[in-house]
Amino acid sequence: MTEDILGSPYTRETLDLGADAEGPLTATLVRRPAENTSAPAADGKPRGAVLYIHGFVDYFFQRELGDWWAAQGYDFYALDLRKYGRSHTDGQTFYYTEDLADYDLEINRAWQLITGRDGHRKVVLMAHSTGGLIAPLWAHRTQPAELTALVLNSPWLDHFDPPLVRVALTAGVSALARVKPRAIVQPPKNDPAAESLHQKFGGEWSFDETWKTFDFPPIYAGWLAAVRRAQRQLHRGLDVRVPVLVMSSARSGRMKTRTQKHDFDAVLNVQHIRRWAPVLGRQVTSLVIEGAVHDIFLSPPAVRSDAYSQLGDWVRRYLH
Repeated sequence: MTEDILGSPYTRETLDLGADAEGPLTATLVRRPAENTSAPAADGKPRGAVLYIHGFVDYFFQRELGDWWAAQGYDFYALDLRKYGRSHTDGQTFYYTEDLADYDLEINRAWQLITGRDGHRKVVLMAHSTGGLIAPLWAHRTQPAELTALVLNSPWLDHFDPPLVRVALTAGVSALARVKPRAIVQPPKNDPAAESLHQKFGGEWSFDETWKTFDFPPIYAGWLAAVRRAQRQLHRGLDVRVPVLVMSSARSGRMKTRTQKHDFDAVLNVQHIRRWAPVLGRQVTSLVIEGAVHDIFLSPPAVRSDAYSQLGDWVRRYLH
């Protein structure tokens, strides 16, 4: 392990995943140990662990989130998936895959380290946006004994277009992906929502602009087809056997400029999130966070304080 770019007490380690047509593949596991406070269990050990999975055009930089879990008595881990963030190498197509199940490999590797080497018997899986689609499908497929809860922050459970458009888009993209997976179905475009978050433009956060860009990248047919296959599988119903928390903003909207008032999810349709949340498992709680942005834990201070408070209440109810 080496010290992470977030600084002490964050460390990171590289997970070797073999190679694909673009060369060697790695993922990166970031770790932040639990605080030595009254929060850990009575025996002085951490209450458990949390494994966090980021969204699309993203990586783990939300130090405040890791610190919050550590203060609750949990060892916190975050995974930068292959071709994202810390794990990206020259020559790789950022964020690209043709099957979301490919990520099972790095999630499994991380899980083995957390539960095997580090000895955690209780692990919370937390994920955001596209990660919030990847995570429940992984939990459904693998049913790990150590999984104690699933926490989803604005998960991408359905495409944002109207129903008829979604049907036509899915059919067209799926056909195109079979013959030309690298065809671009949406060109790059400016992302004012990402800009509005960064300190450079008056926001609160600092992040690497190469790893989390201000220009939304090109969307490839193969990648979008993979997302739609995963969403259709989820819509048929999953069997996640632990408590599930689904958090979403109160409303959706579109940002035209980075200076526009931003108190909504500018990326996903929150009605879709709440519609599909019940199919995830047997015990699902939906929380609506008034005034939240797409990544709820990057919302303005008062909003995310409310989000942390509600998350804490849920954790105490279902995990302690």
